[in-house]
Amino acid sequence: MAHEARLPVHVPEPKRRLSRRRFLTTTGAMAGVLSSMEMLDQLAWVPKRLALADDAAAAAPSDVQFDVDAFIPPAQTINGVQVRFGPVYTLFATANLDFLPIASDQTRLENALRTIESVYPWSPSGVFTHVAYGGPYWNAFPTSLSTAAIPRLTDGSGRFVQAPAVPGPTDVHPNNPSITKDRFNVRVQLESNVMLFTIRSDIRANTVDVANWLAGSNRLAGRSIASPTFVSTNMTFTSFRAMFVQAGLPRQVADQNGFSFASVVNPASTMWMSFLDQQVAGSAPAARVTFAGSGLTDGTAGRYLDNGAIQHLSHVIQDLHQFYDVDEALDANGHPVFGDDAEFEEKVQYMFHAPPVAQSDPNNDLTGPAVLPNDFRGTGYAAQTAQGIGTNIDPDTGQPERRMGHLSTLQRSSRDGQGRPLHLRLDGPGFDNFDMNVTGIPTRFRNKSHPKLQFSVFVPSSAFFEDMRRNQASLDLQQRFGSNPDDNGLERFLTATRRQNFLVPPRRHRAFPLLELT
Repeated sequence: MAHEARLPVHVPEPKRRLSRRRFLTTTGAMAGVLSSMEMLDQLAWVPKRLALADDAAAAAPSDVQFDVDAFIPPAQTINGVQVRFGPVYTLFATANLDFLPIASDQTRLENALRTIESVYPWSPSGVFTHVAYGGPYWNAFPTSLSTAAIPRLTDGSGRFVQAPAVPGPTDVHPNNPSITKDRFNVRVQLESNVMLFTIRSDIRANTVDVANWLAGSNRLAGRSIASPTFVSTNMTFTSFRAMFVQAGLPRQVADQNGFSFASVVNPASTMWMSFLDQQVAGSAPAARVTFAGSGLTDGTAGRYLDNGAIQHLSHVIQDLHQFYDVDEALDANGHPVFGDDAEFEEKVQYMFHAPPVAQSDPNNDLTGPAVLPNDFRGTGYAAQTAQGIGTNIDPDTGQPERRMGHLSTLQRSSRDGQGRPLHLRLDGPGFDNFDMNVTGIPTRFRNKSHPKLQFSVFVPSSAFFEDMRRNQASLDLQQRFGSNPDDNGLERFLTATRRQNFLVPPRRHRAFPLLELT
């Protein structure tokens, strides 16, 4: 959207429209996610969190909105790997505005966020809520204002940290005419939502209650409390996407739904693909990925958006029948039928590194441990294994396998010169029928709840994520060294249906940023 000229403050100004698109009603958008969340609530348990040692820290949320480290118990060691679990439930709620708000609306939103925090403690047993803003919001301001506030990269390119999301190299999109998926051949949408609320809690009902209150229920924690309304705009929720992270939940959901791959989903895993994804070594501290903390932008301390970051949000359908190489239906005796690529040691290479970083269960070569280290093997490791250097011998060809792991490809650009991550992941399983009734969904899966990856990540810039996503695909290495697409990480098992980048401002400017400067 083009920038609009700002009228003098003494002249009554017309409302500035942010979007003319039509969206789902709040009721329709929430209905699909509620049924799946209620099912999860019957399977999950509320963790008994250890008391925090520093009550003073717990009383003061960070200026980095998404930094909840002081409110989550420390890491624990499982099988020699340090892991740390955030809240069980996360609800991603996207929204649009009719017009750009005015200064009084800024106060109303800030008061609404403070009301949530007065009713629900800022803790896993209460609610963590933070707000981010998409490109249409920032573009609605005069150019002189938005460009002065939004940091730029310091790589000499002059690029802003905020930029629209682009299709990933293996997304289904006209930009990628050669890309097709085995089952879910859905074209990715590049969304243009104005706002994103990320609502997190160990208690499912809390997340839903907060979302409903923001959407206009006028009830919060069972009390009659007026929902926020704005003078100059209407807020319409466009989607609700639920995520759950708890060891064993994916296996329980798979069992309950009778999926043919259920028996090989690790019962200790937090993720659908049987591996735990909450290793401490796999993500950076929140402050490290901010504009000021990353060292990659000119958003230094003291600037308006210094403690902000970019939050990427995508919605991903997972083809687990393909990942586990199992038929969709059970055989005549009620047993799953697995193919040649079902072995654990092959799957662990796709997820981590080649050769396999762990061995299968001695009694079952289809399964193995869920908790494995997130080791950094250098930015060139993917190129090494794509050439077959240090990999296993392929029994069919007698030559070294040319194979790349998901971690190997990501690590081409996801870390700094000292090997420290420059991204903070907030991803986990989903199970719903969202985007399961669109072109590219086979009839047998339409309108049915299906395993998802609700993927979100905090990074110092949109460009950083774009580089990381391109390296995750590593099509350049695949083509350069002639490795088989079936030996390239996780790409073929994932179908992203939606993508968008948001800018998360510092907490002190979380409510409709920049309005006080107009």
